[in-house]
Amino acid sequence: MRDEQLAADLVREAGSLAAAMLAEGLDVEAKTHVSDVVTAADKAAERLIVERLRAERPDDAIVGEEGTDHPGTSGRQWVIDPVDGTYNFHRGLDWWCSALALADEEDVVLGAVHHPRSGTTYVGGPGLPSTRNGAPLAKIGDVPLARACATTYLHPPFYDGEVGAAFMRAVSGVATLRMMGSGSMDCMAIAQGRCDVLFQHTVPDWDRLPGAAIIRGAGGVSRVVHAAGVDWHVAGAPTAVEEACAALLSR
Repeated sequence: MRDEQLAADLVREAGSLAAAMLAEGLDVEAKTHVSDVVTAADKAAERLIVERLRAERPDDAIVGEEGTDHPGTSGRQWVIDPVDGTYNFHRGLDWWCSALALADEEDVVLGAVHHPRSGTTYVGGPGLPSTRNGAPLAKIGDVPLARACATTYLHPPFYDGEVGAAFMRAVSGVATLRMMGSGSMDCMAIAQGRCDVLFQHTVPDWDRLPGAAIIRGAGGVSRVVHAAGVDWHVAGAPTAVEEACAALLSR
């Protein structure tokens, strides 16, 4: 089975499992703060993906948000976010998904995202044109930041100080702003032309790589820039990304 087919199957299975468990009722545990939570569905969905990957790709490394850290020998690594947008998930909001990415020693190879509410699966990467349920996505249109719909997130404790100031420089340049609560789903909105640019700081690989791969497969770009003492993931339409990065870096 090809990597992209395997990835699509895995996120569909994980998303379906999480949705079924949610329907039955779930306990929620806080991780670092009130909006950073984990459920039994996150853990079960990650376990499902890991077990399949260990069988199908035994030489590849695997890293997951819920603690998986399996070494490999192939130079390839699967990165798993079993439920991206867990706070939305457990509160009954639909903006959540299951996501994963495959990276080699040089770059991300592909990403896969499944949105259970709509039954939609996205797959793509730098060398793999992005698709929605198997149909090609149109190329992302280029727009300047001043005409961009930005999707982002900043925890309230970061509103002050250098991080907050950098965020405000970028936000001040956009046409309109959305905070929806799932980075991978935000990237799917960009890949489909519904939003234009994403920026968020301190984004782990499981939150960054699946969406970044699919945006790149749809003709967009993805960058990581260091500003205000933290790393920012910036992705989307090329001109909007360039101008957002410049705003974050300026003083």
